[in-house]
Amino acid sequence: MKVIFPNPKTSGNARYTYLAATAYAKEKFANDPAKVEEFVKKIFDNVPVFDTGGRAATTTFVERETGDVLITFEAETKGIAKEFGEDKFDIVTPSVSLLAEFPVAIVDKVVDKNGTRDLAKSYLDFLYTPEGQKILAENGNRVNDATVAAEFKDQFPEIRLLKVEDVFGGWGKIKEEQFAEGAALDKIYGNR
Repeated sequence: MKVIFPNPKTSGNARYTYLAATAYAKEKFANDPAKVEEFVKKIFDNVPVFDTGGRAATTTFVERETGDVLITFEAETKGIAKEFGEDKFDIVTPSVSLLAEFPVAIVDKVVDKNGTRDLAKSYLDFLYTPEGQKILAENGNRVNDATVAAEFKDQFPEIRLLKVEDVFGGWGKIKEEQFAEGAALDKIYGNR
């Protein structure tokens, strides 16, 4: 079975994919490092091409029809189904994965230079209103607003979402233990 996901060396999407597979394996194999590494290595051994980013991996899978499985963010799978037809792909939601919340921020230097601070703040605040949360849910994103989440619950299968910090001890530790030169990813990834 050929698995498509982007290169963890160049893609945030792939880093989450790699970490989610590792988190799953840590639970499945009672945190046995050798079995965790073997599990993730088997996935990597079945990746025919490591695209540089998530969108490129989606293109490889959907438009170039390469691979049997695409591993990506849930919202991306919903977007694929919406764009290319829900009857074209089976969306499979794992029983456990990582919570991937995308950060939003106002960059002081940019908004001050452009005089757009009020507009940027309004947009950021809007994202967390019921209306903004509804737009996010309509586009395949799990949301924080309990009322909106309840309205869309039938569109989101049950999944146990783990926090990266709880599984791996925070992003500083992840960078050092997983993604630094010679760290866990390099040991599994090889010379790709």
